[in-house]
Amino acid sequence: MTSLASPPRHVRAAGRRLPAGLLRDLDRPADLFRHLGPNWFASVMGTGIVATAAATLPVRFPGLRTGGTVVWALAALLLVALTAAWAVHWARHRDTARAWARHPVMGHFWGAPAMALMTVGAGTLALGQDWIGAYTALRVDAVLWTAGTLLGLVTSVWIPYRAMTGHVVGEDAAFGGWLMPVVPPMVSAATGAALVRYVPAGQERLTLLLACYAMFGISLFASLVIITQIWQRLLRHKIGPAAMVPTLWIVLGPLGQSVTAANLLGSAAHFALPRPYATGAEVFGALYGLPVWGFAMMWLALAACITVRTAREHLPFSLTWWSFTFPVGTCVTGTGALAARLDSTLFTAAAVALYALLLGAWLTVAARTARASARGAIFLPPPATP
Repeated sequence: MTSLASPPRHVRAAGRRLPAGLLRDLDRPADLFRHLGPNWFASVMGTGIVATAAATLPVRFPGLRTGGTVVWALAALLLVALTAAWAVHWARHRDTARAWARHPVMGHFWGAPAMALMTVGAGTLALGQDWIGAYTALRVDAVLWTAGTLLGLVTSVWIPYRAMTGHVVGEDAAFGGWLMPVVPPMVSAATGAALVRYVPAGQERLTLLLACYAMFGISLFASLVIITQIWQRLLRHKIGPAAMVPTLWIVLGPLGQSVTAANLLGSAAHFALPRPYATGAEVFGALYGLPVWGFAMMWLALAACITVRTAREHLPFSLTWWSFTFPVGTCVTGTGALAARLDSTLFTAAAVALYALLLGAWLTVAARTARASARGAIFLPPPATP
């Protein structure tokens, strides 16, 4: 995401009366909605994955489900609030809203709203039914999954098309944000697996399962192309601006989510496919998931080393820090899926350790976001693209 770190404080408008320190970095409170980009929905993704990951952990701790349900409710409220704020943004600042798609960095984060919808939907089915009932939770998840899937399929073509035909792309331009518009179909595949059993048996159920596998392929191959470009950029042009370093963690998103999707779809396959295809789908989950999980852990270590190195010098806070949450969360769900598939103590322990990392990252980023939001600095326009 484009860096929204605190720039020099704007001169406050004369006569403005607000509680001491509140939105002090804005000229006018009305500017709260002026530069609200799609990257804000990454906060919903990062919060929602904390809840869904809690529901999928292969071990149970006292209060884990209750805590996860509370976090799901927070993600749902945040989604509603951001959707309302974005509606104001589009109504009052339509030119700015349309310009985000043409922005060489921010445009890629049009994938975030789609993933935010599906993340909250998955949490509703997994946890929200404790509060709103199974029937209502299923209906809410179906609506959010359908809306997020349709939007994600659009962004997976629309945003790369705009980049290919309208952006001037330098040799050192590849960054983790390029993955954002093409990952939503993988999220659709992973979260759609939970809906397969609820679709009427026959062609409807088979169609949903096959569509999820097709979307798995859309995201997988597009992500592989982009990840190789990011690797090449790091080797030839090094790390780049500090504000963009957190986006290296986005690479974990398609990796962890694909492991999750392969195993969840494998478990759902017997609802729609005959043998031996159902058995083959289950086997594929393990045979695909193990090597990809290994590469994901290698990338996590690499990204962590680069992040620590950058933080020692200077790592300014911005909305890019939400890249530390959702991608790690997909590694939690992927590791948990492998633990369940293989009955492995190793993967069970790894899932718990990764969840602890996710929880620590989420608490840190959420607190920093709340503080920057109270000051208003995070609502200022992004600086020039590095």
